[in-house]
Amino acid sequence: MKNILVAGAGLVGRAIAIDLSSKYNVSVVDNNIENLFKLPEDHIDVIAADFNDKNNYKRVVQEFDIIVGALPGFLGFEFIKMCIELEKDIVDISFCKEDVYELNALAKQNNVTAVFDCGVAPGLSNIVLGYHNSYMKINSFRCYVGGLPFERIPPYEYKAPFSPIDVIEEYTRPARIVEDGRVIVKPALSDIEILEFENAGKLEAFNTDGLRSLLYTMNIPDMAEKTLRYPGHIEKIQLLKDTGLLSDEPLEIGSKKIKPIELTSALLFDNWKLKEDDEEFTAMKIIIKGEDETADKHIEYNLFDKYDKKTRTSSMARTTGYTCASVVNLLAEGKIMEKGTLAPEIIGSIKQNFDFVINYLAERNVRLTSIVKSHSGI
Repeated sequence: MKNILVAGAGLVGRAIAIDLSSKYNVSVVDNNIENLFKLPEDHIDVIAADFNDKNNYKRVVQEFDIIVGALPGFLGFEFIKMCIELEKDIVDISFCKEDVYELNALAKQNNVTAVFDCGVAPGLSNIVLGYHNSYMKINSFRCYVGGLPFERIPPYEYKAPFSPIDVIEEYTRPARIVEDGRVIVKPALSDIEILEFENAGKLEAFNTDGLRSLLYTMNIPDMAEKTLRYPGHIEKIQLLKDTGLLSDEPLEIGSKKIKPIELTSALLFDNWKLKEDDEEFTAMKIIIKGEDETADKHIEYNLFDKYDKKTRTSSMARTTGYTCASVVNLLAEGKIMEKGTLAPEIIGSIKQNFDFVINYLAERNVRLTSIVKSHSGI
């Protein structure tokens, strides 16, 4: 039986650990003792360690067969690099800002498989696109995704299902999209659309930098990823940006220098913190347009998942965590043999892997439904 270490005991890391523990020997490492105490003690071992203590973390990691990275984004890249250096396979969800492909040569040299961006989007959306790209010519890809609370509390009508600093990163990092076959950069929060969702009503969508690896692995002339929020949310965030409250340029106040974004993050943390029993949902819509050997295709996937009251698991933890766990299973069972840094779309390009992930999620009541429209002779 494989020994698996989950690094990070937050909402998502906890969901991954509990899910995997039904089949594997699972341990969880974190520096937050309170989070570790929330894990079931009867079948998950917990380890208290601070990531900043690299030597201690290395000693912990060396004892395991597969590592799952569920740390905040600003820690993700260095953690993936450390695991590769220690010759440990890893599946990561940190959504770090660095280019993980920079570690590809090192991973191959060390005979390591490192799957990155393995959440819901990027992650599940990439797996879906990778599968369809394997058998058809795709002309257009759109992904709309977001996690939101059912209770809309002003002024932001939002709760962060993961680290608030990672959410703010989505609002500040320029968005790379593909238009007419060229990668172009647009400001985050741009190109706002209003979409209607059956279970969520009207939501606003805006550009974020979610294509990531797809910019390199897919030869598709039109691609964009947009984040979903309740209408009016972005106007408030834009006001913070315009005021300079999301700037990381140090500002001198009296005898001290402070980065406005650090102050804003601290103030928003309590306002946005998702509590254990807060009911929320994840909505995702994927639209793929292209053609196969017989017809033009318009394929639309929809996902709507909500907080699980029975297990007290957030929807974002379910959709992100179970996608990650499904890929960990593929890796543990020898279904992923390629070495190097692998994007999720590479995993999804193999039909058996795609089917496994979709079925794995469905068994946990995370259901991705699809509608396919074909137009022959057009």
